[in-house]
Amino acid sequence: MKRAITALLCSLAPFAAQAADCPQSRAIYGDANGAYELRFAPVGAESATTSNRFDVIVLKTDLKLEGFVMLSGDPERANGMVMHNCPEGDITGDDLAACMIWQGVVYSVSSAGKIDLLPAETAAAAQQLLLPDFGPAVKASSIGEKLTVAPWDVFAFKGCAA
Repeated sequence: MKRAITALLCSLAPFAAQAADCPQSRAIYGDANGAYELRFAPVGAESATTSNRFDVIVLKTDLKLEGFVMLSGDPERANGMVMHNCPEGDITGDDLAACMIWQGVVYSVSSAGKIDLLPAETAAAAQQLLLPDFGPAVKASSIGEKLTVAPWDVFAFKGCAA
């Protein structure tokens, strides 16, 4: 048993090193089924509200969802939103609700299992991300009927975008 645990931890070591060498703004994550990717990108402009930005790619399809993270609340949390086909410009609350796929706190999980908030975009990338209830929300959303498999709530670091 001890050898199996040691082998598992050693197999994670190369990924941990890669995640530590990659800023969160360029990190790429995948789900357990290999059907979804979260691809982070720099926010781009000084934003008073957005701390991180990412796309959710449904692999083997042309479906791409937009994700944003804003720090808010007391205590402060990394609150994420994933949207699809939101209208441009000023929109109403009803417009936003119609294009919202998921909302919730984005947690990071270290290779040692420590749970924390999503790192800032300039910090080292998280080893794994946890988006609670993401899979069920996607399946129940307006895009759910187009999907053959719902995503997991946990995404593991896959690589660093150039």
